[in-house]
Amino acid sequence: MLTKHILLGFIFGVSMSFISWIVGMIVNSFLMKTAYYKKLSNLNFIKSKRLNKRIGINFFRWIVKNTFFKFFNQKIKVQNKQTDLTVIRYEMTLSEISHLIGFAFVTIAAIYQSISVSFVFGLIMMIPNILMNLYPSLLQQENKRRIDKVLQRQKRAQKTQQLP
Repeated sequence: MLTKHILLGFIFGVSMSFISWIVGMIVNSFLMKTAYYKKLSNLNFIKSKRLNKRIGINFFRWIVKNTFFKFFNQKIKVQNKQTDLTVIRYEMTLSEISHLIGFAFVTIAAIYQSISVSFVFGLIMMIPNILMNLYPSLLQQENKRRIDKVLQRQKRAQKTQQLP
């Protein structure tokens, strides 16, 4: 029975995580039209580079860059030095918030399944949810911090060029 709940919980978690991507995009499209969205676009759950490294964000980044996942969202790819980083940052924000909404959606489903099926079933559902929704969102946050640094450098450089 335990093995069955582990296997089915994992499969259900993967399925729900894929569905949550669509739910996240739909809910995000409505949220974008609110004043609250500006606050959401600057979320920063983990500020520490060291903690990000410890939880495996660098390894996750490697997976995204070197596997089929690299084909998922081509809008957040820096093509060359002429790429508009503000557009990329905006697309990252859309992706980040959609993943967070998806994460919340699956978490609610996992809590429900923990009560109605078994605690193990709901807990195991969270593994694919974390890997398919939370980690992508954390990776987007880290990437946005990196882009923000570059944008700040560009602003400073423009200001110094404008000085007589």
